[in-house]
Amino acid sequence: MDLLVERCAGLDVAKDEVVACVRTPGPGRQRRQQLRTFPTFSADLEALADWLMAEGVTQVVMEATGQYWKPIWYVLEGRGLELLLVNARHVKIVPGRKTPSMSSLKERGRSMGLVEKPSGCCAVSSL
Repeated sequence: MDLLVERCAGLDVAKDEVVACVRTPGPGRQRRQQLRTFPTFSADLEALADWLMAEGVTQVVMEATGQYWKPIWYVLEGRGLELLLVNARHVKIVPGRKTPSMSSLKERGRSMGLVEKPSGCCAVSSL
């Protein structure tokens, strides 16, 4: 399968923390993967955004979990990143347990074009 997004991230959003996975080019044709966890306080969300920008991330996919995704969306949107919100039910059909590596699965799916932008996603900005 062809790689469609060179530098992207997947976020697993919960009430008290965000687990982020960034995949970027590695040696040869390999991919480098980094996992980090950030608390959900404003300063920490800014640190998450700083890290994503430093890694050259252009697209971020996050799971819609209750209302917890909204502050993260607003911070990352302000940095000019392309954001994709995926339905938690659709992510849960992926085989395996829900673990921090789920962020990796979301990101990997996005990098290969398996995660599509939901219709009406652009309207999220007005929420």
